[in-house]
Amino acid sequence: MKVYTETITFSTSKRFELVDITYRVEEIVEKSGVRNGIALVFAPHATAAIIANEHESGLIEDILTKIKELTEPGSSKWKHNMIDDNAHAHIGSALIGADRAFPVINGHLVRGTWQNIFLVEMDGPRSRRRVVVVVLGE
Repeated sequence: MKVYTETITFSTSKRFELVDITYRVEEIVEKSGVRNGIALVFAPHATAAIIANEHESGLIEDILTKIKELTEPGSSKWKHNMIDDNAHAHIGSALIGADRAFPVINGHLVRGTWQNIFLVEMDGPRSRRRVVVVVLGE
């Protein structure tokens, strides 16, 4: 079995945003040489998440609105905010998840027509965010 790992590094510019990393993940899968297997996309951060969904501006705003509704940024009820005003981001990461796995078939990342891969930033802006992509297979 072949294992190929690469890290995508970038910055974010807003407190909440979706950063489309689809094409960078696809490039890594192609570079890996894996024909059939799995690509794991993982954000090693406690205040960010990974999702797959459509890249449409209205939907992006809707997703961010719902995340804010669910996590209630600035709420006085979150005990963690007494230490660091980002409890909402930790909760969002825990609920959404820091990783997604995608099939790799015939050397290509498999995703639906309307599925792009996004890092969900919930505690930005950050000068350095990383996404680790691990491609496993043959």
